[in-house]
Amino acid sequence: MKLIPAIDLINGKCVRLTKGAYDTKKEYHSNPTEVALNFEKMGITHLHLVDLDGAKQKKIVNAYVLEQIKSKTNLTIDFGGGLHDIQEVEKAFDVGASYVTLGSMAAKYTDKAKKCIERFGAEKIILGADFLNEQIAVSAWSEQSSINLFDFIQYYMNLGVKTVICTDISKDGMLQGPSTAIYQKLISRFDNIKLIASGGVSSIQDVYELEAIGCHAVILGKAIYENKITPSELENYYNNGM
Repeated sequence: MKLIPAIDLINGKCVRLTKGAYDTKKEYHSNPTEVALNFEKMGITHLHLVDLDGAKQKKIVNAYVLEQIKSKTNLTIDFGGGLHDIQEVEKAFDVGASYVTLGSMAAKYTDKAKKCIERFGAEKIILGADFLNEQIAVSAWSEQSSINLFDFIQYYMNLGVKTVICTDISKDGMLQGPSTAIYQKLISRFDNIKLIASGGVSSIQDVYELEAIGCHAVILGKAIYENKITPSELENYYNNGM
């Protein structure tokens, strides 16, 4: 199973939020590129990069950070935040993203999302299924939609999208464990899903439990930044047959 650290950006700096609330912002590092380089030294190969400014402003704001990280590391980067039209998606690919994560666009503007899938290929698109009580949330998690989580994923899997980042907003940044039961339901229902678990991971034990139920990858945020998962635990995980 892949371990994918997250770098969330506000004003070009590496931050974390709790349950997506901007007023809970905690800054961890002023230079995200240094953070990415440190991840690479640990053996990490993939990075989840989120433009929180972009998510609010509905356009990419921190493109230069994506460009810097791409130029100075060999990390495979998936990028989200501010991708509200096909031009912004194209910009993300142009400056260094290997994949883009479509969340609000996929929920609110299905025609635009379908055009992105047709233009760039379903294999380049990750579905961002951010949910609360099994209902999809959008617009930097400031809006709750009436879209059911399972129906949302089914719709895009029918269009060829296989990779889904699934974030339980109630768990995000809480360090109280992930929504393993819901992930298990999703993996049981969708045969070909590549499920990336996100939110709540608090220890290396959580990582092993997500691997055991068949998750494709797990996104690590606050657990890494607050040393709940240590570099030596990451190294042991890789060395034990990841």
